[in-house]
Amino acid sequence: MGRVEAFSDGVIAIILTIMVLDLKVPQQATVAALLGIWPTLLAYALSFLVVAIMWVNHHHELRTAKRPDAALLWSNNMLLFWMSLIPFVTRYLGDSHVAPLAVAVYAGELAMCCVAFFWLQSVLCQHNLGNEAMERQYRRMQAKAALSIGLYVLAVPLAFMSVRLAMGILILIPISYFLPDKELLEA
Repeated sequence: MGRVEAFSDGVIAIILTIMVLDLKVPQQATVAALLGIWPTLLAYALSFLVVAIMWVNHHHELRTAKRPDAALLWSNNMLLFWMSLIPFVTRYLGDSHVAPLAVAVYAGELAMCCVAFFWLQSVLCQHNLGNEAMERQYRRMQAKAALSIGLYVLAVPLAFMSVRLAMGILILIPISYFLPDKELLEA
């Protein structure tokens, strides 16, 4: 399992590096010039947060894998594929100054990342059959992932009606992953 985690960590590190290299310094050293790139900085901050959340969850979840079987490898590669597109949609969102189409494309991309994560969680749940606590944990995580997928998909058409509402959804989803798990609080 160490090779799978090391490969994944390397891909995610490259994703974050590409995103930061896409940040362009303003031509002038003025507050107005700095404020002029706020959409790019917002897109970067949001994407960094999303990738960081995925990396933390990926790290914890891979530790529950029993073996690097084909299902695990392919579901992991699918997640990494969709994550690898985050720098592209981040730059598109920032460069477009949060235009409706860019917000919709960004939301669709994050929906696909969630679908891939859901698949990986399904595989890991199968690895833990018989361990009721782990099965329950994965089902809870999948329920949250399914809700996130639905909200990301909702943000796609919503972007053409209200960019602010769509962006609100895109910001609230990662924030929701910082809320404590109710079952953990009761334990």
